[in-house]
Amino acid sequence: MDRGRRLRCHRRRGPRRLDRIVGLDLSDVAVDGSQHKAPAGGEGTGKNPTDRGKLGWKWSVLTDRNGIPIGWAIDGANRHDSVLLPATLAAAAKRGLVEEIETIWLDRGYDSGTVRSELAASGIDDAVIAKKRKAGTRPSEPAPHQPMGLRWPVERTNSWLSNFGALRRSNSRRIAHRLAELALAVALLLTAKLIDWRNRWSPRLAPIR
Repeated sequence: MDRGRRLRCHRRRGPRRLDRIVGLDLSDVAVDGSQHKAPAGGEGTGKNPTDRGKLGWKWSVLTDRNGIPIGWAIDGANRHDSVLLPATLAAAAKRGLVEEIETIWLDRGYDSGTVRSELAASGIDDAVIAKKRKAGTRPSEPAPHQPMGLRWPVERTNSWLSNFGALRRSNSRRIAHRLAELALAVALLLTAKLIDWRNRWSPRLAPIR
């Protein structure tokens, strides 16, 4: 089996295999995007509105309650997080994991009727979405308490993935190559989780992740 085929196989089966060994907690899941640089441009890149219009790319990742990635998708940095949601859910659905989701947590960028319709179409009927700030109010004004809730696991996972230099500053010019790099990073995270699980009864070993 060639390298590309092995990575595609991992993207389909990696999280599912971890579920059989350790167990995924899909009672609460979270999804979020993360933008990064792509100075070489190429397929699937766009002008990053948060980086002075420089070329960049974005991934969207769906994680279980413990931050294990169960679905991901990529696009240009100029694409809104909510636009990547259908592809992210579809990636998890291919692994047979979406129907097991009980509650999904999203930030205010997903607060729209289109997103709620997409979630309902995927069979997810319990969504906790932070509300957008009302038009005409200033950020400095007191706002209703908006707890982060269980979105922190996906924020932590995005931080882990951002530690990989090839993802943080991608020089690949093809979507397939960036997907392969992201899949490899996820594979390393899953491996770390398996090592932690193997060593769970050893008091002298600190968790890898």
